[in-house]
Amino acid sequence: MIPLEHYVLVSAGLFILGIAGVILRRNALIIYMSLEMILNASNLAMVAFSRYHGNLDGQIFVFFTIAVAAAEVAVGLAIIAALFRVKQTVRVSDLSALKL
Repeated sequence: MIPLEHYVLVSAGLFILGIAGVILRRNALIIYMSLEMILNASNLAMVAFSRYHGNLDGQIFVFFTIAVAAAEVAVGLAIIAALFRVKQTVRVSDLSALKL
């Protein structure tokens, strides 16, 4: 069995990569994917701790989190597609105003 520390280290690594992607990148799609990576890192940590403690509550919570994330993906990608249609770019620095 893989120890809990390995799962936590992988989760922390994914979280740090996600934070770096949000901070360093200027493409809205890459930023959005980095936010999803942060969400998946927290899901991995919840599943690992849930399995370690022998309780299913964390795994059930992750199931609902994934369901909400699927709806979030649909809305987020629709917003990014609408921004691209209007502004012809997805660079965050070019999208300084919220007016369309």
